[in-house]
Amino acid sequence: KAVKEGMLEKRSDGLLQLWKKKRCILTEEGLLLIPPKHPPAPQQQQQQPLPGETAAKIKELHFSNMKTVDCVERKGKYVYFTVVMAEGKEIDFRCAQEQGWNAAITLQMVQYKNRQAILAVRSTRQKQQHLAAPHGPR
Repeated sequence: KAVKEGMLEKRSDGLLQLWKKKRCILTEEGLLLIPPKHPPAPQQQQQQPLPGETAAKIKELHFSNMKTVDCVERKGKYVYFTVVMAEGKEIDFRCAQEQGWNAAITLQMVQYKNRQAILAVRSTRQKQQHLAAPHGPR
């Protein structure tokens, strides 16, 4: 279920570090990054795309792998922020200040982590209750 949808700009990992527009869908589980629709290059038109090839272009940043969302700076019309993944990878984004993507992502991530913590506590309690429960005759 989409919580928020729209365009975000992501800084590429390459040498030039260009800002590339991505269609983004924020869910309760994470952030989906979808390349904007673009016509295929001429050499791609000759061969049939492999099944799942377009799905491979969609990148999911799952909250279970996300550590923090750092608001780096507000400059001009943009707010720049970084998503820090569990393995230390940093992904830079920017969006118009009024869009509030960094706040929305942070809020969903916190809610996700809270749900996981509650599930972990419940699971631990159930195990403790099961161990503490009197066992029938042997």
